[in-house]
Amino acid sequence: MPYIPHTDTNIREMLAAANVANLDDLFSSIPKELRLAKPLALPAPLSEIEATKLLCELADQNTNAARTPSFLGAGCYNHFVPAVVDHLASRSEFYTAYTPYQPETSQGALTTAFEYQTMMCQLTGMEVSNASLYDGATALAEAILMALHITNKKKVIISKTIHPEYRATVRAWLEDLDINIIELDFTNGMTSLEALEKKLNNNTACVAYQSPNFFGIIEPVDEIVKLVRKYEGTMLISVVNPMALGLLKTPGDYGVDIVVGDAQPLGNRMSFGGPHLGFMATKMAHIRKMPGRIVGETTDAKGRRGFVLTLSTREQHIRREKATSNICSNQALCAIRTAIYLSAVGKTGLKQVAELNLQKAHYAAEKLSAIPGFKLTFSGAFFNEFVIRCKKPEGINKYLLKKNIIGGLALGRFYPELKDSMLFCVTEMNTKEEIDKLAAMLD
Repeated sequence: MPYIPHTDTNIREMLAAANVANLDDLFSSIPKELRLAKPLALPAPLSEIEATKLLCELADQNTNAARTPSFLGAGCYNHFVPAVVDHLASRSEFYTAYTPYQPETSQGALTTAFEYQTMMCQLTGMEVSNASLYDGATALAEAILMALHITNKKKVIISKTIHPEYRATVRAWLEDLDINIIELDFTNGMTSLEALEKKLNNNTACVAYQSPNFFGIIEPVDEIVKLVRKYEGTMLISVVNPMALGLLKTPGDYGVDIVVGDAQPLGNRMSFGGPHLGFMATKMAHIRKMPGRIVGETTDAKGRRGFVLTLSTREQHIRREKATSNICSNQALCAIRTAIYLSAVGKTGLKQVAELNLQKAHYAAEKLSAIPGFKLTFSGAFFNEFVIRCKKPEGINKYLLKKNIIGGLALGRFYPELKDSMLFCVTEMNTKEEIDKLAAMLD
């Protein structure tokens, strides 16, 4: 945001426009006893040059992925964002608009939402997408609520290989409902098919899994689908990393019912953990149970192409008991960034980025697992994250940080049984030299 000071002339003109004599008159409606009678305890004013220098000095105290090689993922990923994303998304009609969905005033914004939905359908292989949700964790909770409403059943099965914070969000959302939530154990970093088969029955509303899962492992999706489809009416919810879909089969190809995830990897930078962008896509048969908003294409009375807010099942529009939740208002700009990113890289570009992630992650895994005392914890196929077993992961991270490297995630915080393991992430942003340096520091 530019630094724009007000001149004395500016202030006089504004006071004149407000029909007041001085700045104090602006606060005349506030009782005197409630006003501060002394100056605020603030530091002395700074010039723009001084303020910029101070802020840069403060920012330099942070360790960030822009200047420090990072191997930390676990739900928030360091990917390249083409300049065109910032340039177009920062246009004032996008950047300043709040809830830009009014069909009579925001055809441009509605068009971008429609394009976003279209590309998310193509990416996931599903029939319909909404115009975005809050983040990946709440998108999963929304999907489970949706499945409960559709099936009218009370049992939910969630794999423990789903992001632990996603599962915590689900538990928080459902804790006051009469719902039986079962978390499935994992075997070799993958959902236990044996445990799933034992827990499934006709009362199961839905089964949720993640692939690539929190450990980076690609789940045995075909086997999961086969087991779930034995029970009529049970819905299958897939949590996906959208970047991985540049290489993997789409969830639609597997026949899942609802696909959710976080689109932060697509054009949205890491920024102290947010903002993120939840996405949801499903089959057309479930469109009226889908939360959030859906923009549709139509023609006006003269046959001209246009876009409208087609479905918005929020309580302001329909009866409360039939309403779905709506927490998508502040995600429109993130969705626009994702639409611009996907448009810029295209199908070929997305595949190339995904291949870079895959190749570099596997190179890093080979380098690290060749070091004495380090080995892969799991043996399954993985995308851009993998788990390494080693001694004292927290100590290793402190050591790496002293060497100007951001290490992986020590898993003991979320999985006590894996307190001897670290989750590493490698993206297209990591160079071969960085990976070699990481391996050399650990050797």
